[in-house]
Amino acid sequence: MSALYDRPVTTVAPISVKIVISGGFGVGKTTFVSSISEIEPLLTEADMTDESVGIDNRDPVPGKVTTTVALDFGRISLDDALRLYLFGTPGQDRYAFLWDDLVEGALGAVVLLDTNRIEDCFPAIDYFEEHRVPFLVAVNYFPGTPQFELEEVREALGVDGLVPLVLCDARRRESVKGVLVALTEEVLARRLAEQAAAY
Repeated sequence: MSALYDRPVTTVAPISVKIVISGGFGVGKTTFVSSISEIEPLLTEADMTDESVGIDNRDPVPGKVTTTVALDFGRISLDDALRLYLFGTPGQDRYAFLWDDLVEGALGAVVLLDTNRIEDCFPAIDYFEEHRVPFLVAVNYFPGTPQFELEEVREALGVDGLVPLVLCDARRRESVKGVLVALTEEVLARRLAEQAAAY
């Protein structure tokens, strides 16, 4: 009987998947990754200097003094079987050349949205639709920002009814975790529907 208990326990390595966090400048991508990462996040933040005047539009976020110049990177284990690697994209147009490499192999994406600047997330939505990357839109809460019903936001975005919209507070770990769970559930549902349609 003891021989049964002496057998080594076999562990299965968790599945690792890549998730992209995107959206406009100053919408909260770095905060999102930092709030949830179980490791010290890799942040490529650089000071915004006078050299960027006329290139980067700081008007929407006047107090912002740093910007992501390459990517943000973090990791979160949703459970023993699933590990998510988070890649935050830079928000400025001049870093758009990095997107193809950051998005390659991604399971899905989160597009963060500030309701004061809805138009800032259009490039990200267009990119993911064009490249057929599953995504959801997370309406990030900012103090003092007007609150809208999600269907009002959907109408303003003009996105398909199948694209999930969720509320989010990028400063709060549980809120961010809820967004990531919603994305993984959406991707899984799409995969299962595609498989069912193939038979």
